[in-house]
Amino acid sequence: MRISLKSRPLPALLLSSLSALAACQSSAPPTPDQMSRNTVETAPADLQLLCADAAAKQAGLDRAKILPTGSRPVEAGGFSVDLDASGRKFACVIDRTGVVRSVLPA
Repeated sequence: MRISLKSRPLPALLLSSLSALAACQSSAPPTPDQMSRNTVETAPADLQLLCADAAAKQAGLDRAKILPTGSRPVEAGGFSVDLDASGRKFACVIDRTGVVRSVLPA
């Protein structure tokens, strides 16, 4: 059996490689208005932790057992922070300077 080297598969190989590469091209990234969470503001981590400390004192629990689960801005210019204290739920209101305004059972 004799193999002929006269056939030239290089152009076909090159064409199929370019086709595969063209299929891998990504589109441009989304603009900021197309991204999710572009208008949602959450409380900074340090303010969430201050709320967790306040809830720990009120609940008589170790700070390590209090987890911030969510936050959102409030009309007064601060944030409302949702907390889970070993299954007990609390809502904390804190201003932007770190002053805890209230910690209430939720």
